[in-house]
Amino acid sequence: MINYSKELEKLTELIKISKENDTDYKLPKLLLHACCAPCSSYCLEYLSEFFNITVLFYNPNITETEEYIMRKEELKKFITVFPFNNKVNYIEGDYEPDVFFEMSAGLEDCPEGGNRCFKCYEQRLRKTAIIAKNENYDYFCTTLSISPLKNAARINEIGYMLQNELDVLWLPSDFKKKNGYKRSIELSAEYNLYRQNYCGCIFSKK
Repeated sequence: MINYSKELEKLTELIKISKENDTDYKLPKLLLHACCAPCSSYCLEYLSEFFNITVLFYNPNITETEEYIMRKEELKKFITVFPFNNKVNYIEGDYEPDVFFEMSAGLEDCPEGGNRCFKCYEQRLRKTAIIAKNENYDYFCTTLSISPLKNAARINEIGYMLQNELDVLWLPSDFKKKNGYKRSIELSAEYNLYRQNYCGCIFSKK
């Protein structure tokens, strides 16, 4: 079984060495898909030392408009107030829950964490990968793997599939490792971030 956390560590160590040995070294550009502020908190704290990050908020699975707006604004607030090692930028994709409902047709009764969720991962990662490819980012990634309820192995499998399909590098990760999830809870408390109790879609809310 691949340890995706260690794979990320190998890469960040190479970046660290390059920074130390070359004063003109430019950090690689990362497009990071973000699902919410709490999940993003630790991921951004960790990654901002090694990457020039743009956060992409693209989540058609958040099927209630008020919930979508709340999560978006919390993420923007966190990016504004947290003292990152390097500036973090923010962009927002279209809010298109109809695209999510079209994808999930026939999968409404799937158990949480099943095939509907896997297709949801792919939907959001595909959008991220396409933007990363078109805008010449060095890597794309997602904060999703920080959740203990998300299948990190499947997330990384999808990421590598899209890497091969679209010719843009996937950044492997399992952010829940090394107390990442615990740190996200601490940061959420410190910055008073809204922590939702469901993934986003009406099916998970049930």
